[in-house]
Amino acid sequence: MAEKLVLAGPASEELGRSVAEKLGLPLLGAEFKVFPDGESKFTVTEKVSGKSILLVQSTHAPVDQHLFQLLLASHQLSEEGAKVTAVVPYLAYARQDKEFLPGEGVTLGVIAHLMRSMGVRRLVTVDIHSAEGLALFSFPTYSVSAVPSLVNYVKEKLELKDPVVISPDFGGSKRTEAFAQLYGAKFLQLSKTRDRTTGDVSVKESKLEVEGKEVVIVDDIISTGGTVRAAAEAVLKQGARKALAVCVHGLFVGDAIQRLEDASVEPIVSTNTVPGKYSKVDVADALASHLRTLEE
Repeated sequence: MAEKLVLAGPASEELGRSVAEKLGLPLLGAEFKVFPDGESKFTVTEKVSGKSILLVQSTHAPVDQHLFQLLLASHQLSEEGAKVTAVVPYLAYARQDKEFLPGEGVTLGVIAHLMRSMGVRRLVTVDIHSAEGLALFSFPTYSVSAVPSLVNYVKEKLELKDPVVISPDFGGSKRTEAFAQLYGAKFLQLSKTRDRTTGDVSVKESKLEVEGKEVVIVDDIISTGGTVRAAAEAVLKQGARKALAVCVHGLFVGDAIQRLEDASVEPIVSTNTVPGKYSKVDVADALASHLRTLEE
């Protein structure tokens, strides 16, 4: 069996080291460098021929830089004879997995092609936006669920009493329903519409049984905060006592946090697929559990 090592990319240094520790694997000697003009460089400092490398690198902002670092490292490692598994906790462009408007590019398909061309033999990610996107990859791809870890955190740290779990839209309803079932809470779904041109979000008015309840709004990604804010405003308007937000990937672009706070959303909880202030839930165990099952 090939020797396994972990390469903790610059976007996921802490998480990569944690995964290596949980798997009992050494870290690969390598260097990532970004020049003043923004160009990236990768150097591997030890022999990797015949070895299996778990390359842990999220692709959060700056998205294209982190993505290119992933591709650059994968190409160099594979050129030197390594077998590369890309462990991408947050996979950028996963929301662009189909043609929503005429003439749009299916960007996730481009990412899949680039990864294959750069020597990625297998991809492991966390809660890809839509399972349909996995079909765009021509090599083995798996999406690990962070939902059990999120449920455990909410149960142990937030001490909610008989909460209601809400999905802000149909697209994330299966993930949110799984959260509700694991928690043992009632599940509700809102009806969201998004203008594909402007990006504006609105929630359809409907009667919800949330009066006096603590409402947990669960989504895979919080980017600008528009979806969760609209959901929070809808449930608070109908008498909910509290609205809190739980997500896997907390991007929190621009004034997203301020928008959520202005809508009385509190607390805000995300995982460390994207490191930051609100990354309360560690996905290292979930990733390590799956990575242990892989065979070369």
